[in-house]
Amino acid sequence: MTSLTSQSGDENSQFGLANIPFGVVSTKADPIPKIATRLFDQVYLIPNLVANGHLDQLSPSTRSSLFQPTLNQLASLGRLEHKSVRKALQELLGDDQSKVKDKLATYSVNISEVIYHLPVTVGDFSDFSCSRDHVLNAGEAVMGVRQLPPGFLHFPVGYGGRCSSILAPGTFVRRPLGQFRSPEGVTFGPSRAVDFELEVAVIVGKPSAFGEPINIKQAEDHIFGFLLLNDWSARDIQGLEMNPLGPFNGKSFGTSISPWIVTIDALEPFRTTGPDKELAPAKYLQNQQSQSHYSIRLNAEIEVDETRYVVCESRFEWLYWTVSDMIAHQTINGCPLNAGDILATGTVSGSTPGSHGCLLEITKGGKEPVSLAKDVARRYLEDGDVIRLTGSAGIPGTQEFVGFGTCYGELCESIRIDQV
Repeated sequence: MTSLTSQSGDENSQFGLANIPFGVVSTKADPIPKIATRLFDQVYLIPNLVANGHLDQLSPSTRSSLFQPTLNQLASLGRLEHKSVRKALQELLGDDQSKVKDKLATYSVNISEVIYHLPVTVGDFSDFSCSRDHVLNAGEAVMGVRQLPPGFLHFPVGYGGRCSSILAPGTFVRRPLGQFRSPEGVTFGPSRAVDFELEVAVIVGKPSAFGEPINIKQAEDHIFGFLLLNDWSARDIQGLEMNPLGPFNGKSFGTSISPWIVTIDALEPFRTTGPDKELAPAKYLQNQQSQSHYSIRLNAEIEVDETRYVVCESRFEWLYWTVSDMIAHQTINGCPLNAGDILATGTVSGSTPGSHGCLLEITKGGKEPVSLAKDVARRYLEDGDVIRLTGSAGIPGTQEFVGFGTCYGELCESIRIDQV
């Protein structure tokens, strides 16, 4: 858990009535984690609202779920109940803002006072690779060849991640120790190639049964909401371990997420189309919903000595595979989903310079350093570097503007080798 106190006015504007996200927070004055929502720069503690009769129109089971220390129980109730909570909060908070602040002041705190916690207990974490551009760019950086893996055009490829190292927003990430190739041969020590990955993740809502695939037409019924995700990666450790079984220690030392879960209903106005499929997918991946993507701007910044440098501007709708594709493919073999599971898209990249969602792509595997300023360049991340991922949909300054807040994490030095 952590406190993020540097909130910009632009970020506050992402959290109007059109958003109404869900998170879990505490404060110094109220240290017990509580489910909350955010309206501009105010965070409302939902259990306190319920306890004082402000959400009595909700069903008893839904009200009960709002007293839990995580969002898992609410998420499991399904999309209709999520809609009802969001609508009730919009009605409650939708009065004239001066009246709302007076009436509900005892149930809210300023965003600067908030300590964030993981919004859900994560039981399973799958990380996909849905971006055609990322796969091609990364392959070229590592192997010198722009070539898709054999399965990519047939299904969204992915692997099982490690949920024990998913981190509350702002948690420090320690540079990992591991084995990797070096000019001296295979070496053990602190990774020399720590990277970030700009990703979007789905939080599963309604669970599915073991042995029963989710039809792609019903996939969105199992989505509670979305958040931003930084899948920190040690490219040198990852490079040595990838063959034959795939990512392991190079990917499991830290995964940062943004603090607020933005519901699928908040993103409904921003539906759009994505890239055409190059091959006709198998029947279970054929979606009749033409607008199965969402139009979302995504940015990545590296902060060095309190100065921020934008290194990526990408878009969610550039992904070749959709979140519905991910859900249908994850469950086609009978694998069940549980409330609170995280399914991540993999790095969201474009085809042009400035749109690449990780340093592996930006620096071509560390061979071409990226210049951030006159005397500041990076091949990979250095200790003390801060990664900030942001995302938003809609037109800034309008009532429909919706955002995710900041997925924030700082890289710190590794544990000393003589301590292991």
